[in-house]
Amino acid sequence: MPNHNGSSRRDMLRTGMMIAAGAAVASTARAQDEKIAQELVQYQDQPKDGQKCNMCAQWVEPNACKIVAGVIHPNGYCVAYAPKEG
Repeated sequence: MPNHNGSSRRDMLRTGMMIAAGAAVASTARAQDEKIAQELVQYQDQPKDGQKCNMCAQWVEPNACKIVAGVIHPNGYCVAYAPKEG
């Protein structure tokens, strides 16, 4: 049933869950030297749809990431992928 502004309870719950998930990721990042656990960003050591870690703005040579903890494979991928500019 829509409320007075047209949003449904389901939309409000979904938004609340997304905020809670974001807070959990931020909390985990602080606990791990400001980096996010690989599991939380669905890290894999293979590219996805042509996107790979060494093409990401967060990539740090030779095998690291600015925001994801642990050893990162250059051909890996995670949901935090952001293409390098230029």
